[in-house]
Amino acid sequence: MTQDADSRLLAAVEILERLVAFDTESTKSNLALVGFVTDLLRAHDTPFVVVPNATGDKAAIFATIGPMVDGGVVLSGHTDVVPVAGQTWTSDPFTLRRDGGRLYGRGATDMKGFDAVCLAMIEEFRRAPLRKPIHILLSYDEETTCAGPLDTIARFGLDLPRPGAVIVGEPTQMEVADAHKSIATFLTTVRGLEAHSSKPQLGANAIEGAAALVSDLYRFADELAAGAGEADPRFDPPTSTLSVGTIHGGSARNILAKDCAFHWEFRGLPGVPQDLALRRLQAHADAVVLPRLRRFAPNASVDTIVEVEVPGLSAQNGSAAETLALKLTRSNQTIAVPYATEAGRFQTAGLPTVVCGPGSIDQAHQPDEYIEVAELSRCIGFMRALAAELS
Repeated sequence: MTQDADSRLLAAVEILERLVAFDTESTKSNLALVGFVTDLLRAHDTPFVVVPNATGDKAAIFATIGPMVDGGVVLSGHTDVVPVAGQTWTSDPFTLRRDGGRLYGRGATDMKGFDAVCLAMIEEFRRAPLRKPIHILLSYDEETTCAGPLDTIARFGLDLPRPGAVIVGEPTQMEVADAHKSIATFLTTVRGLEAHSSKPQLGANAIEGAAALVSDLYRFADELAAGAGEADPRFDPPTSTLSVGTIHGGSARNILAKDCAFHWEFRGLPGVPQDLALRRLQAHADAVVLPRLRRFAPNASVDTIVEVEVPGLSAQNGSAAETLALKLTRSNQTIAVPYATEAGRFQTAGLPTVVCGPGSIDQAHQPDEYIEVAELSRCIGFMRALAAELS
């Protein structure tokens, strides 16, 4: 490792320590972190724009190093993290702790480690004779909606340069991922009619209806796993999946429940309609659940709200992003990952995109989340190669 690369690593660890110290759980503001980053950008005389959300309590940051022309490369990371509530940590999750070759802290892997490397590399990027710009985009709400970069993406080609490729730095252990699943999340509410449990013919139990819908969703999940739908051996698991996360309903043991609601999600292979499982649920509700509930409760209903739809990332062999990332990693093959990222947002906007970043997804969202220092070092090597490639 060269002395300069070593200094970049030290800078990345120092910046990561600062980033981890900001509690940016998705339900909270990220503006304090944004202030830290904007101060750092000003110190490096790096032009940037801050793109706030509609309510003004969160913001994305888009910085440019190099010429203000189209065709550059976006390094995309997010600033929000998942909650620590209910997890058992052996140290303060918002204080970076080093133990041997590991750095512990919430977001160390997902994905403030990548953010820190990008920011630490600004000095070196500025020294490079870049022909095409390197952009750093730090977003918000990736862990909930992946909508944080949308307002910035909408400005590409207008008042911001339109990039030629996007690299989303989610943890892949620096392998190049050219595909990931989509995710759609739903809230389904079943409404019945309260009655004394000794006379079920006087009401309709919403819990019974919800249980029937949940059971059929899992039958559908089994059908997908057994090969009833599309399959892609690049993914683990190789099929689309669904899961029910929470269910709430009823007021007492001896009262037929008036309401019951459950949150659930569908993760589809690239190209699979995001409403595939929703259509299955609606069909079962219309054919089985509602007729049963409405025997004694004509106004019984099943309503579903689509909360979030994040598009998948489809493989685009030979795209500008894939070709570049494979060259920088000195690899000749790509991988697919089962989790969703912001990459699909960029691809939907017509931007060639891949996922490639330091750390393992197995550490993400875990208590005592950590990233290997060696992973940060590998990412720095990737960034140095990127600067050389664009010079």
